[in-house]
Amino acid sequence: MPVRSYRDLIAWQKSIDFVTEIYRCTRAFPKEETYGLMSQLRRAAVSVPSNIAEGHARLTTGEFRQFLGHALGSLTEIETQIQIANRLGYVGREDSNRLLEHSIEIGKIVRGILQSLPGKESRKPAPSL
Repeated sequence: MPVRSYRDLIAWQKSIDFVTEIYRCTRAFPKEETYGLMSQLRRAAVSVPSNIAEGHARLTTGEFRQFLGHALGSLTEIETQIQIANRLGYVGREDSNRLLEHSIEIGKIVRGILQSLPGKESRKPAPSL
């Protein structure tokens, strides 16, 4: 069955669930994090399904690829912020692991979409450290 709407994309559906999980976990953050890590995590989480939806609505495959790339970037941002929140004691190990697993799963699905799109472009090599 062809994908007619961004709402049909499993990556979008799972990322909407992920946003809900992020909001639930960040509710317990200290008040001083309201405009810091909590806000940053929530914004990054919201950007994942938003970029998937916006990219799907674009007119070219290249634009869709670009927005899926933004979604992947937001996922890595979230993973970093979850690690920070865990080290600060704002998110427990169990919640942290669950959130990281969910992020990794969504990333795999988004990469699968990218691989399925016509006109595959090679990824630039990672810089040497």
